[in-house]
Amino acid sequence: MTDLTFASLYPIWPELLLAVGSYVFLMVGVVRKNTVTPLLFKAFGLLLIVVLLFLLSLPVEKVSVLNDMFTLDRFALFTKIAVAVGMFLVCLLSARYVRDENIEKFEYPVLLMLATLGMFMMISANHMMSFYVGLELQSLSLYVLASFRSNCIRSTEAGLKYFILGAISSGLILFGISLIYGFTGGLSYTDIAANIPQLEADALTACLFGLVFLISGIAFKISAVPFHMWTPDVYEGAPSSVTAMFAMVPKIAALAALMRMLAGPFEGVLDQIQPILIFLSVMSMFWGAFAGLSQTNLKRLMAYSSIGNIGYALIAVIIGTPEGYAAALYYMILYMIMTAGVFAIIMFMRRDGRPLNQLQDLAGLSKTHPLIAYAMALLMFSLSGIPPLAGFFGKLFVFQAAVIEGFYVLAVVGVVASVISAAYYIRIIKIMFFDEETEAFDEFDSRARRFVLVLSAGFTLLLILFPYQLLNMAQQATQTLPLLNEPVQPEPQLDIKEIQNEPNILDN
Repeated sequence: MTDLTFASLYPIWPELLLAVGSYVFLMVGVVRKNTVTPLLFKAFGLLLIVVLLFLLSLPVEKVSVLNDMFTLDRFALFTKIAVAVGMFLVCLLSARYVRDENIEKFEYPVLLMLATLGMFMMISANHMMSFYVGLELQSLSLYVLASFRSNCIRSTEAGLKYFILGAISSGLILFGISLIYGFTGGLSYTDIAANIPQLEADALTACLFGLVFLISGIAFKISAVPFHMWTPDVYEGAPSSVTAMFAMVPKIAALAALMRMLAGPFEGVLDQIQPILIFLSVMSMFWGAFAGLSQTNLKRLMAYSSIGNIGYALIAVIIGTPEGYAAALYYMILYMIMTAGVFAIIMFMRRDGRPLNQLQDLAGLSKTHPLIAYAMALLMFSLSGIPPLAGFFGKLFVFQAAVIEGFYVLAVVGVVASVISAAYYIRIIKIMFFDEETEAFDEFDSRARRFVLVLSAGFTLLLILFPYQLLNMAQQATQTLPLLNEPVQPEPQLDIKEIQNEPNILDN
C-alpha cells in the first residue's frame, strides 16, 4: 500500500476544494451574517469555475483512492464537468432571485456547495457507503433548500414532504444495500462484482431483491414513476431557483451513479432487472405526458415534464451498453441546458414585484415582450423534440440506441409519449402568441438571467451545427465505465508536474 500523500489524493482535489470552501463560506457567513450573501454567491461562481478548469486538466486514466472507495475515470470527469456547469447556471439564476424574494441568507450558497460536493461523491463512488454518504449529503442540502422560504406555507410544506418521502427512499436504499452485503459479503463494487457470479440461486434471488430496493430509492431521487409523488408539490412550493436546480442537476448525478452500478457490480444481472427499469421508463413517459396536459401552473408543468424526460433517459440506460449510457448522458445534459433557459423566463415573470407562475400569465407575451416570447417558444419546441433543435437530437439518439439493440417497442412507446407531451408545450406557445395580452411584466433587468437565457436559446438553436461532438465525448466517457475484467489501479502517487502533462478530458 502506498503512502497517503496530498499528491496521491489528486483524484479528490475537486471534492476537497468544495469541502474546504463550504467550511470557509460558513465561517464567513456566521461572522458577517447575511450582508455577505452576494459576495458568497460570486465566490461560489468563481470556485465552480476553478473546479471546472481543474477537472478539465486532470488525467483521464482510471485510478482509485481511499481504499478503492473513490474512482476517477473519464466517465467521472465528464459527468462532473456537466454537474459543475449546471451548478454554475443555478448560481447565476439564484443570486438575484434570493434578493427579489427576500431570502438572501448566507446559508443558501453554502448549501448549494454541499449539494455539489455530494453529487461529485456519488458520481465517483466505488463503494456502497461512499455512494450513500454522497447521496445523503446532497439530499440533506436539498431538503433545507426546498423549504428555504420559511415564511411561505407552500415552501415549508414542500420541504417537509420532500424530507419525509426522502427519508423513506433512504431507508429503501439502506435495506437494499444490507441485503446485497448479506449475500455477497462485500460493499465495494469490485467485491460485489467478483462474488455475484458465485452465488447460488436462492442467494442470487435475495441479492436481486436488494438491488430492486436500491433501484427504487434511486428512482425516487430521479422522479421516476411510481416514486414521483413528491415532484409536482415540491417543484411548485420550493423557491423557483431551487426548483431549477431540482430539474437540472441532481438527476444527472443520480443517473451516473446508477450507470456505474449497472455497468460494474450488477452487469451480469442486468437482463434480470431490465423489466423493472422498463416499467419505470414507460410509466414515467406516459404519466409525465398525460398528467402535464391538465396543468395550469408552469412550475407543476415543468415537474411533469421532468418526470417524462427521465423516462426517455431511462430507455438508453435499459440498453446496458456504453452507447446507451452515452445517449442517456447526452439527453440529460441537453435537458439541463434547455431547462435553465425556461427557468430564467419563469423568474422573469414578475408583476409589481410579485412572482407569477400560471400559464395564463404568459398570455400575449409576444406583444409585450417579443424577444422573451420567441426564446420561450424556441425552448418549448426543443423540449417537445421538434427538429432541428437540440431536444430533437437528444430523443433521436436515445431512440436510435434502443432500435440498434432491438428494443423496438420501447422506442415506439417513447415516440408516442413524446407526441402526447408535445401538446402541453405547444399550448404554452399558443397562449403567448394567440391569447389576448395582459399587463406587461416588470423589466427584465437581471444580466445573469439574460446570460443564461441567451446561452440556453443559442445552444438549443445552434446544436445542429455540431450535434455529434458532445455525443462522441459522452461515448468516450462511458467506454471507461467499470468492466468486470478490468481492475482499477490502486492509489497512484503522481507529481503535480506529471499530472499537468497528462491528456485531459477534452482530448480524443
